Amino acid sequence: MASVVRVAAVQAEPKWLNLDEGVAQVVDFIGQAAAGGAQLVAFPEVFIPGYPWWIWLDSPAWGMQFVPRYAQNSMTRDGEHITTIAAAAAEHQVHVVFGFSERSGGSLYMAQAIIDDGGHIVSVRRKLKPTHVERSVFGEGDGSDIRVHDTALGRLGALNCAEHIQPLTKYAMFSMGEQIHVASWPSFSIYRGAARALSAEVNNAVTLTYAVEGQTFVVAPCATVGTAGQDLFCDSDAKRQLLLVGGGFTQIYGPEGSSLAEPLPETDEGLVFADLDFDLLDIAKSAYDPVGHYSRPDVFRLLFNPQPTPRIQHTVDMSPFPSVSDSAGTEDTPGLDTAPTAVALVE
Repeated sequence: MASVVRVAAVQAEPKWLNLDEGVAQVVDFIGQAAAGGAQLVAFPEVFIPGYPWWIWLDSPAWGMQFVPRYAQNSMTRDGEHITTIAAAAAEHQVHVVFGFSERSGGSLYMAQAIIDDGGHIVSVRRKLKPTHVERSVFGEGDGSDIRVHDTALGRLGALNCAEHIQPLTKYAMFSMGEQIHVASWPSFSIYRGAARALSAEVNNAVTLTYAVEGQTFVVAPCATVGTAGQDLFCDSDAKRQLLLVGGGFTQIYGPEGSSLAEPLPETDEGLVFADLDFDLLDIAKSAYDPVGHYSRPDVFRLLFNPQPTPRIQHTVDMSPFPSVSDSAGTEDTPGLDTAPTAVALVE
């Protein structure tokens, strides 16, 4: 593990509802990040094929026009597209955390893939609880999706968007000794002024709080909405006032609450770089460690089930028959690091 790790966070408009162009965009940013010296590059939530903004703008019936195209341009966790991204990670020798809409059978999930600098898929996780109207598009993950992984850069984990407002999820992540955390956000373009809980101010405060509470570095990529996104999702001026151009508020925070990078303007696309000095972890832990010296297990404990919950369990050997994984686990995907980690959250 290096004592200083250089990271990059992507701020860009996705290639809306176009899987092939989205993969090419991710590969291009991997190359740019590596050229800038990054050892890790992180992407926004469901960057492929972009966040389904129609769910916030009109009725479910109106939004059905986008559903087939969105499903058809969502990725599987074991197909040619993720293989292409993994190959780019290996070529440029950089770790990659990227968000995508995962297609599994007839369902979609808000997934994040963690790929190491050798191109190995360390993990694919799913958002444990999609937020608000996201539940009209996406299914849920399970306890096996709350994990932190050993990498050459340190202990690496990731969550999506409002998962950072879930106190118990955060506590479970902290208990696993997380050192670098990727907090992926879709953009803060929607309902500005009308719903403060969706604002950049509130959600960046949540991201910063995660860094301080967990004493971990937080890399927080955030997408933008440009005219392409507005033209796709907005068929009226009223909707253009709900989904504004911009919304990119990418940040990188230190474990003691410092801001480690100069943000880009909210309408700009590019990479935000920062150098993570791991000495800051020890300084932060000396003040607070809520899963260690700053805990009271005689008063509070967390009950955490990290096991996958498959929807079908065969009572006989089904190996002669084709199978489709229908759970947040990855038992049908060779080579993935999927064994659940049971942890005692407070000892």
